[in-house]
Amino acid sequence: MKNTQNKKLTIDEISEIAAGGKDVSEYFTNSFRVRQPFNKPESQSVDVDFSIAMLRELDAVAKELNVSRRDIIKMYIRTALDQYYMAQQAKSKCY
Repeated sequence: MKNTQNKKLTIDEISEIAAGGKDVSEYFTNSFRVRQPFNKPESQSVDVDFSIAMLRELDAVAKELNVSRRDIIKMYIRTALDQYYMAQQAKSKCY
């Protein structure tokens, strides 16, 4: 087995060597971690009516944070749900 520390080959170079029928196992350290694929959660579109005043507030915050109005709405709903669940947990610990 050759010492591969002197020259690091690109993946294309290793691929060419492998395509030539040579053993390329010396170029791999087996010190990698297998990552699970990211599964995007299912989503469903909903229509919600907001007052013009609330939309202006949301737009101002979105502009300040440089994100979309949709992102602000999702962030606020997630925050409200988290607060609700924490309050439920705290309430159940009191009993």
